[in-house]
Amino acid sequence: MPCYKYKLPIDINLPYYYNFNQKKLKSYTIGYLKLPKLFLGWRALKIGITILVTGLLLGLKSLHDTQQKNCMALVICCAILWATEAIPLFTTSMLVPFLVVILKVLKADDGSAMDTVSAATYIFSTMWNSTIMILIAGFTLAAALSKYNIAKVVSSWVLASAGTSPKRILLAVMGVSMFLSMWISNVAAPVLTYSLCAPLLKSIPTDSGFAKALVLGVALASDVAGVSSPISSPQNVIAIQALTPAPGWGDWFAVSIPLSIIGLAVVWVEMILTFKINTVKLKKITPIREKFCAKQLFVCAITILTIILWCVSAQTEDVFGSTGIIACIPIIVFYGTSILSPTDINSYPWSIVILAMGGIALGKAVTSSGLLHLIATSLQEKIGGYPPIAILAIFGALCLVFATFVSHTVSALIIVPLVQTIGREFHHEGLMVIGIALIASVAMGMPSSGFPNSIAISMTDDLGKRYLTANHFITRGVIASFIMYGFIITVGYGILISKGY
Repeated sequence: MPCYKYKLPIDINLPYYYNFNQKKLKSYTIGYLKLPKLFLGWRALKIGITILVTGLLLGLKSLHDTQQKNCMALVICCAILWATEAIPLFTTSMLVPFLVVILKVLKADDGSAMDTVSAATYIFSTMWNSTIMILIAGFTLAAALSKYNIAKVVSSWVLASAGTSPKRILLAVMGVSMFLSMWISNVAAPVLTYSLCAPLLKSIPTDSGFAKALVLGVALASDVAGVSSPISSPQNVIAIQALTPAPGWGDWFAVSIPLSIIGLAVVWVEMILTFKINTVKLKKITPIREKFCAKQLFVCAITILTIILWCVSAQTEDVFGSTGIIACIPIIVFYGTSILSPTDINSYPWSIVILAMGGIALGKAVTSSGLLHLIATSLQEKIGGYPPIAILAIFGALCLVFATFVSHTVSALIIVPLVQTIGREFHHEGLMVIGIALIASVAMGMPSSGFPNSIAISMTDDLGKRYLTANHFITRGVIASFIMYGFIITVGYGILISKGY
């Protein structure tokens, strides 16, 4: 284990018997103090602050209800760990059920603290549901489309149609990233799009405006595309899971498609205006001419069937029961027919699945303890006279700031349960939950703001030189974030209200 070494002012001699029977003595000299790096540095400081704050909250008597007080400490503890990433995000999620049981956060039906056996059974039962199945099904579709080169072939034809104009190629690349994000999530889509653009990026200087616009444009387009479908980002899955009945794909598309198109246009225009992209000459991209085989056609058919069933899930509820059952179809078919192998499922980003499971558990804990109701009641008294659009704007701004500095998913995990309770009191539960999920996706002002930005900031050329810096996200992403925030609380709000949310 790596250690820090500090010279002691005086050597310490520790005598010991090396032959106990003959009483022979030796001494061990300590001249340096060795401390593992694990216990020093920023990470240790973050963990120490988290423990200190959590301990203080547990000791306070500001809340008369023990379960609510302990739950508040749990929420703050998780929020700090998620925000600072002192430990991996998924590790914090695994900490949730542990602390829920240890701190006796859950309440029984009679209002008393739930016993630990019942609490453990309950909290684990909440962590696996339709939300998780949809997420895994999304990874399964992404794995199949990538493994059989389907996404790459289709994308190459789209890019080839753009010609040699930098503006058109930039729009085409961003459009491909957005389209892929709709079906294989905005986690996998940027990676696939960058691999498709690799030959193009290698042919132009790293410092050119077009190269920077291309890399940043894909990231921001993928961020915006996080609103496009129920499986395009984890926060959408969280929002859908929170609502009963869950909104169908058709209802989601009604609000997401217009916003996605607006977002794509906003980011594209911003890239053109802020980067000098016409200083390079580009070669025409050649489409991948590959005739689909039977397996590829089969993958396409199952993918389309799954998406259609998700779109009409409200109409097929008597048959399938929930979207989670529909999500079983591609998993069973692809692995049952050896389209995908066990190696493929091992490569899924399971950390995202665990993160979502922890968020679900935290939401249930906040609800069961009564803390969510207490906060919602207090806020409702202060904003009781505000119209729904003002409430959405207030909490949307809070979510936008939080998602910018932490992550889209974490902000949704914390804020969605809160606005859900407040929205229920105003009979606009769906409006608040979906609105917050949409706003969480358009926070793009920092490299840490979502998975696409994290991928983009790590993009380098063959010599290891990065295309982007944090300043590129701040100067472009912040502006795009506020513009999209404005469209969501106006255009998005209007569409959601018209759909009865």
